[in-house]
Amino acid sequence: MTVRLTVVGDALLDRDVEGHVTRMAPDAPVPVVDHEQTISRPGGAGLAALLAASGRCEVRLITALASDAAGTELSDALAAAGVDVVDLGLDGATPEKIRVRAAGRALVRVDRGGTPPGRVGAATAQARAAVTWADALLVADYGRGVAADAGLRTVLRRAVARDVPLVWDPHPRGLAPVPGATLATPNDGEARRFAPDAARGEGTAAVIARAQALRRAWRARWACVTRGADGAVLAGDGPPRAVPAARAAGADPCGAGDRFASRAAELLACGAAVPDAVAAAVTSASAFVAAGGAAAVGPGRPGAPEGMPGDDDLEGVLARVRARGGTVVATGGCFDLVHAGHVRTLQAARALGDCLVVALNSDASVHRLKGAGRPVVGQDDRAAVLRALGCVDAVAIFEEDTPARMLARVRPDVWVKGGDYAEGDLPEAAELAAWGGRVAILPYLAGRSTTRLIEEVLDAG
Repeated sequence: MTVRLTVVGDALLDRDVEGHVTRMAPDAPVPVVDHEQTISRPGGAGLAALLAASGRCEVRLITALASDAAGTELSDALAAAGVDVVDLGLDGATPEKIRVRAAGRALVRVDRGGTPPGRVGAATAQARAAVTWADALLVADYGRGVAADAGLRTVLRRAVARDVPLVWDPHPRGLAPVPGATLATPNDGEARRFAPDAARGEGTAAVIARAQALRRAWRARWACVTRGADGAVLAGDGPPRAVPAARAAGADPCGAGDRFASRAAELLACGAAVPDAVAAAVTSASAFVAAGGAAAVGPGRPGAPEGMPGDDDLEGVLARVRARGGTVVATGGCFDLVHAGHVRTLQAARALGDCLVVALNSDASVHRLKGAGRPVVGQDDRAAVLRALGCVDAVAIFEEDTPARMLARVRPDVWVKGGDYAEGDLPEAAELAAWGGRVAILPYLAGRSTTRLIEEVLDAG
């Protein structure tokens, strides 16, 4: 499903100067970086647009570019990524953010151009049409003038009145979102600046207070305060909720906010509910950071096909299917030495709904359940094999002996078991009933089992 997303905001050019350090400078207590390569990519609203374009979005970016070498490089990079740029014109220098890095870590950042900010041209008819064209809108306001344009703010308010989803990613130098924005997404440091009197603490309760205060002040439908490795807090309809994030120790968080906001906007364009979109966006941002963050985006970067790191898309799959009113099917197991019986059961399970999620026992869980010598295949390889099957939409590894916690996370409409079970005999049946799910029993293909395969291999040896 392709959706149309218009990003509004200030683009800049990011440069990573990569090298290695083996010595200190003789004239100052600083490391000497032996230069290896310099890689450039769009930054700011440009990065948000690039990330959205690498997914299922057709993207237009309303921004302001200068007529200098950096502006040309930035424009070319956006065009190569498939982003349709609506340029308001910038009377000044293109802002550049330069990071000098060694061993995957930034040593110093140098900002060039854009101080003071150049004068942004007025919104054009083409810019106003790009707002009207969109299924969803993302404003990445870095405070350099694009989102401050009165004409753009007027057409954004009209879009909100038509119930077009609007995600507003604010920054300290920018303006408040237009009233009625679907989702405002400050990080916690920004929330402290925007709502200094709401709460001063570090804990979740203080973050909730800040999110609620900003939602009221900005008259946003939802406010989500992102917290890096601690996930996010969402305030809106009903009680506030905390959304946990997967850990990405030692990784580069640069660009995580742009990944979060662009992912949330994409899913809202697909019709996802805000809580589902936020949960998926937190997962995507965590995976983005774990894969190297913005440093992994750009030509020639390892592990960055089509310009961005990949992610495990469980929440995204669930959000998209539920936005369409579809049926979520799940099944679970060890899947050690996947065989024809497994494949037939998985294909039959997928036919029961609109997506299939496989809950996969971890290596430790398999060992406890199956005993010495198991699993034969490690969990990462087992997951890779399952993901390669056309009938499997997502794989989620769980550590426990039963998939109870994973079931509560996925909340499938149909839980598939293979073998000779009666629904009343399954401990999962009571949990499924809590959200209206049901059990489907599918027979195994006779004569196919992992244990039998292992025994045949051992006998043959």
